[in-house]
Amino acid sequence: MRRLSTWILVMLMVLFWIFRVVATLMNELKQDFLGITLISKEIEIILLFVALACIVLVVKRKWLGAIIYLISYGLYFGADLFKSLGIVINSTDTFSIGMYINLFFSAFGLILPIMVFIDLIADKDKSNNPKNKKTDWFYNNEEYDRKLDERADKNNYKTL
Repeated sequence: MRRLSTWILVMLMVLFWIFRVVATLMNELKQDFLGITLISKEIEIILLFVALACIVLVVKRKWLGAIIYLISYGLYFGADLFKSLGIVINSTDTFSIGMYINLFFSAFGLILPIMVFIDLIADKDKSNNPKNKKTDWFYNNEEYDRKLDERADKNNYKTL
C-alpha cells in the first residue's frame, strides 16, 4: 500500500465499519442513533464480519477482498438505495431527516466499494514488495551468489 488513495480508502472502510458497528449496537439496544434503521439485523451482523475480512484482504492488495466487498455491499446497500430513491421520487409527502440520513449512508455504502475496486484496478504495482531493478540483480541472483561463494572466505562481497 504505497498510494495515498489506498490509505484513504482503507481508512474510510474502517470508519464506515465502525459506524455500522455502532449503528447495529444502538439498534440492538433499542436506542435511536441519528435516525438510522437497519435493513436486516442478521444480515448486518454477517456483513460486518465479511467487511472486516475484506478490509484485511484489501490491505494485502488481494482482488478477492475488493470483489467480495463490492458484491456484498452492493447487494445490501444497493437494494435499499434504489428502494429509498423510488419512495422519495414518487411520493409527495415530507420525509424525516432519518430517511435522508439512511439514503445518504446507503449511497456511501455503495460508492465506497466501487472506489476500492477502481483503486485496485488502477494500481500498477499490486504486490506488497514490488521489484527494485537497482538492487534485485544483486540480492536475488542465485547464480551470482554461487559463483562468489567459492571465494567468499576472503572477500566480503555481500553486506547486510
